[in-house]
Amino acid sequence: MNQIHACITGVTGFLPSSVLDNATLSPMVGVDEEWIIARTGIRQRHIMEGEEGSAHMAVHAVADLLQKTQTRPEEVDLVICTTVTPSYSFPSNAVVVCDSLHLNNAFAYDLAASCSGFLFGLETCNNMILSGKYKKVVLVASEKLSSMVNYKDAQTAPLFGDASAAVMVEPTTEALGVVDSILRVDGGGRHFLYRSAGGSKYPLTPESLEQGDQYIHQDGHAVFKRAVSEMSRVTLEMMDRHHLTADDIDWYIPHQANIRIIDAIASRLSIPESKVLTNIAEVGNTSSCSIPLCMWQYEQRLRKGDTLLLSSFGAGFTWGCMYIKWGYDA
Repeated sequence: MNQIHACITGVTGFLPSSVLDNATLSPMVGVDEEWIIARTGIRQRHIMEGEEGSAHMAVHAVADLLQKTQTRPEEVDLVICTTVTPSYSFPSNAVVVCDSLHLNNAFAYDLAASCSGFLFGLETCNNMILSGKYKKVVLVASEKLSSMVNYKDAQTAPLFGDASAAVMVEPTTEALGVVDSILRVDGGGRHFLYRSAGGSKYPLTPESLEQGDQYIHQDGHAVFKRAVSEMSRVTLEMMDRHHLTADDIDWYIPHQANIRIIDAIASRLSIPESKVLTNIAEVGNTSSCSIPLCMWQYEQRLRKGDTLLLSSFGAGFTWGCMYIKWGYDA
């Protein structure tokens, strides 16, 4: 009997039309454009304006995915939405997607693993497919990070943008799809990147709002050091496990946190710049969306059977690496 693999068979993305560039942002945060570029590599980010939340973007991305993969709503078995900025505390973004697109045969839930959400979600999809019970699984990442950014804070405001991206995951007997994953967490990292108010421990109150506890807080130096060290270490572990060299890797897609982090990791891994896919200059850090958004924006370069290494690092701390074989020619 042929072995089953979980394979990405389609990818789509959604970016809000409103763009916040550095020329507009720099007077808001009190630093010049050159300072933002030098420290982050980001020139602009997309912002979801108005009252719509992250579920709205997820619906757009999944609707496009169904059309692109010629999937009927009733064929979808499962929807997983990765997000730390859901439209509501409950119900989940995933059930909003199902209701909006009439995915009546799917069960659905959200997964929160911050910037590593896509990798954690893809590992979940992989195991759902390998169980033999599910044939069409939708994984959608959707983040409205602008909803918790303090646009007077020069340490965080330049970093984050809004987006959504979705992939279809299906079984195949070809040697394609998810090959291996290494996923890690360190709960001690919660002290360095967090949003203190808005959960059940510290509900939003007039006092917490006055103190700015509803915003993202980050110790940039600590996060930078751990992101470089952990993403490098786990990717090298994956390469060693499968006897891969930089020559064997067609594309490396890291989480788009900061261009200096990406450059430092690529240097440690000896992966040439030509193989490192980035979109951070145009969209900023979109948390769990960044890896699938890169896949979507670079889809025309990807070829069936290409070797991809994906790595991420996020709040928690959470991090990981996945080794996949790309499933199709665009």
